[in-house]
Amino acid sequence: MAHWVKEEREKYLMELIRLEGHGDYATREACRGDRECTFKPEYRCKDCFGTKLYCKDCMHWNGYYFEDTTLKYLGLRIQLGHPVGERCFNQSKAFDDDFVILDINHVHEVALDFCECSCAQSHTTQILRARLYPATSSDPKSAATFQVLQHFQMLTFESKVSAFEYWQTLARLTDNTGIKPCKDRYKSLLHMIKQWRNITLLKRFGRGHDPAGIDATEPGGCAVLCHACPHPRKNLPDDWRMAPPDKQWLYAQYFAINANFRLVRKNVSSDSIDPGLSKGWSYFVEETGFKLFLKDIGKVSQEVHEHIYFKLLSLTCVNHNTVNLAETKNSRGLAATGAGTVDCSHHNFKRPCRHSDEVSVLNVSYDIACQWSKHLWDHMSTYPSHLHFERDRKTMTFLIPKFHLPAHIAACQISFSHNLIKGMGRTDGEAPERGWANINPVATSTREMGPGACRDTLDDHFSYYNWKKVTNFGISLLSKIKTAIPEREQHQCDFDEFNRALTEERPSEVAQWKEVVENWESNHSSKNPFEIRTVSMTLAAVRLKLSQQEAEDLENGLNNSLHMDISPGVLISSGMDLEEQQYRLQQDLAALSTHPMDLQTTKLQERSNALLRKIEQWCNIQLLYMPAVGRLRAVEIANVQSLREEKAHEVKLWFPSKVKETTEPCEESLCAYEWELWRAQAHKALDELRRQLRLRTHLYKFKDTHIRGQRANTRASAVLNKVEQTIKTAVARYRRAWSAVKTLSMVLGKPNWEIELPELRPADVRGMTEGEAGQSEGTRTLSWIWKTHGVAGVGEDSEAVLSEGLRIEWCKSRARANRWAEEVDLLQEEMRRVASFLSWHAGWWEEQANRRTALAAPEQEGIEGYAKRQAALRRAMRDRFQQMWSVVPALLQSTSPAIAVS
Repeated sequence: MAHWVKEEREKYLMELIRLEGHGDYATREACRGDRECTFKPEYRCKDCFGTKLYCKDCMHWNGYYFEDTTLKYLGLRIQLGHPVGERCFNQSKAFDDDFVILDINHVHEVALDFCECSCAQSHTTQILRARLYPATSSDPKSAATFQVLQHFQMLTFESKVSAFEYWQTLARLTDNTGIKPCKDRYKSLLHMIKQWRNITLLKRFGRGHDPAGIDATEPGGCAVLCHACPHPRKNLPDDWRMAPPDKQWLYAQYFAINANFRLVRKNVSSDSIDPGLSKGWSYFVEETGFKLFLKDIGKVSQEVHEHIYFKLLSLTCVNHNTVNLAETKNSRGLAATGAGTVDCSHHNFKRPCRHSDEVSVLNVSYDIACQWSKHLWDHMSTYPSHLHFERDRKTMTFLIPKFHLPAHIAACQISFSHNLIKGMGRTDGEAPERGWANINPVATSTREMGPGACRDTLDDHFSYYNWKKVTNFGISLLSKIKTAIPEREQHQCDFDEFNRALTEERPSEVAQWKEVVENWESNHSSKNPFEIRTVSMTLAAVRLKLSQQEAEDLENGLNNSLHMDISPGVLISSGMDLEEQQYRLQQDLAALSTHPMDLQTTKLQERSNALLRKIEQWCNIQLLYMPAVGRLRAVEIANVQSLREEKAHEVKLWFPSKVKETTEPCEESLCAYEWELWRAQAHKALDELRRQLRLRTHLYKFKDTHIRGQRANTRASAVLNKVEQTIKTAVARYRRAWSAVKTLSMVLGKPNWEIELPELRPADVRGMTEGEAGQSEGTRTLSWIWKTHGVAGVGEDSEAVLSEGLRIEWCKSRARANRWAEEVDLLQEEMRRVASFLSWHAGWWEEQANRRTALAAPEQEGIEGYAKRQAALRRAMRDRFQQMWSVVPALLQSTSPAIAVS
């Protein structure tokens, strides 16, 4: 580049300027367009190769520079209906002799003549046979070359350029000064693009080869199918239904359901003004039938709606962000607030709007499958009968996508996990998200479209997205199996070593774990082997335990209470509640602005006064149990003018742990009460911290994916700020508890307590999918807060906790080995299916070549030629893929054979 700037740039510049003149043809006196032509060469064609000059009649130098002109001005007349160069003596001019052709580099004004001979075709047919596409079928005044329509279609697929931007490009290529603007054909271009999308769709799927015609097209019949998915009579062996039960998962369908709230459409136009040309033939359902369905659903009795509503009230998972941020989706002025699709979750294909009912194993992934699946059949019962299917003959498994799973409660994470359920391979369920990333840039165009154009455009983009996946199967499947084979070997080896060690140490337990996990894999209603069954320590449970212990002491004649209503345990417990109120008051005071409103100040002052009165009452009772606190508090009072001047949130409560930091005495029984309560408080804070971190991860994902606009972002940010504040509160609560436990452990002689409750550093406060600063996905480590179970890891139940931890890790290690082994088997089956599907499709196209008869010779030749070409294309793709996959047997043999995990 430096050499070009220094030595070559000036030369390049002069060459470009030189081309503004006659160049090498400056001395030519005669036009070379024709051997007998003697006119002066003054014109240069921008589309021709080279820089030759021609005279006006053969192809304007105005004496000083080349002046832009049009083909029409030069006298060119395009004759349709006859071979090139042949003139029709019975021609008719285009309407008003004003015809515009859109080409890839220019908007041309031309003179166009139609043939009006007795054997002439219609005007639109004559235009189409010239590889031009008419803007209208009645007196067309505009057309686009096939080349420009193909160019726009491919450009919008890859760059998501809009039709308006493309038109502006053509107009600017024609005139970039505004001196001679071209005639506006933007609306004509939109019209032609819409028809072109539809007509090429029908052509690609052989609808022109069907004697029954276009109207016989079935729902979903023009969708690009996933070649790797199971399709009976297309890519499955004849005896696939007879496969043994442990191999049935190989013939399962993987579905993923999701909605995209960026694909909104403004409330413009209507179906009557802008009807869709693809009537449920691809991915979107047929609009008329869908609206009738919605109308019928609205007639369902109120009792049914109330029955379903009250069942929904019993939902048992976290409050998902679709609820938390529901009001941020502004639907004002929108005809559609988004679009929903069903995808092939294993291969990232958009599924057609119609599903075959032949495959019996269905794996359905959905962000909220844990709740959606509960009353699915109740909802289905209210739908029309033609939407039902025989679920008794189906094996349906509901799952939650891997990225979304951490936002769910622990029970969902072990019941709906792709990593733990048999037959999932390495499917992650996030296919729709990848598809949305591809289609989202189109949303800026489709939101301004009418309903028909919007659906047809998205259908076209989905088809191209699927087709790219088909053409990439050779590379993608090979890449996946190259990764899966060594992973299978590594995880199998890891499990074998772990299993061998545990079998030697705990043979009966391992046998029991194996039986439980196999039962669960065959029937998910059985006991889940991944479930944590040891009881988590909670503050309420500890308070109950202390109360029961006090009651037992009273029965035995031991009464340690010095107050009629407040026992030692209640004293410490209520003191902890007061400290929590102090912290919250301090946070609210810190959140006040520099100039708060009188109402805000009044409310906080009232809270402060009430809290101070509670603290005074508590301190009076505290003196009965801890007289030494009186001396400590007297020292504090001496440092201030009056106790009343001390702010409520600054009053030191002097728990036993704080007294023990001084030289004053304190009964160890009170320390024991405080020890139990602070431990429970620490575990409670950890549980709350984990829950809020899961919620934060989910909310950020939702915000990045769906929230647009200042208003919606502001409201979403307010929700996130509340979550962040709750996280800070949980962290502070844990650290207060940890500090007290640290002091009490030395007083009570409790060693190894930090194994149960490690110190919480700022770097530890992160989500399950987040690593420390500087860590990549491959080096990411899990924070300790996600590894602790909050159980009696130190003490009398340590063996139960250890056994449970080993059981869960053994089951997970086994699951990892199985999933990678399944992935290898599934990829080999998918390679076979892709090749089989391409062979079937090639044969199908061969059959189409001869389906229509009684056609004119040119049409018949076109029918046969296109079908033969498509068949040859499929066979070439199959052969190319199989050549690429020929290395797979060697890859499988290069590693030791995987031992099936039992």
